[in-house]
Amino acid sequence: MASTLEQTHSLPTALFDGLLPKLAAVLELTQKAEGTTTPVAKQALLHATNDFKYALAQAKDYASTLAGGDLLVEEQDSVVAMLEMLKQHKQQQLIQFALEVGSLSTMAMPYVSSKMEIDSTASTPFASGGQF
Repeated sequence: MASTLEQTHSLPTALFDGLLPKLAAVLELTQKAEGTTTPVAKQALLHATNDFKYALAQAKDYASTLAGGDLLVEEQDSVVAMLEMLKQHKQQQLIQFALEVGSLSTMAMPYVSSKMEIDSTASTPFASGGQF
């Protein structure tokens, strides 16, 4: 069962996914041959338009209450710089780890050559007719 925190912060994708079909319904009603000449057509168009406007208002309200987007440019630059430093630190850790693993593998198998021969014909794609 999802926690209350997860439920309050989940994005209601159905709300946003439903906007395009609602707009398409309004456009289809305006493009029909009868247009808005009959009372039934006018009522259908009014209903579809109100449905779209209501869904759009809900989506706008939800989007305006989303968390984030409140950092100044300087604060964003600071976060980016911090993330770049973290990335460099992680790369250094990976390099150090690779060196340690490499030294362990050469100590474990000193007589095994790490070089490998590559058969160039095995990696050449086959062309029909024997020509490229």
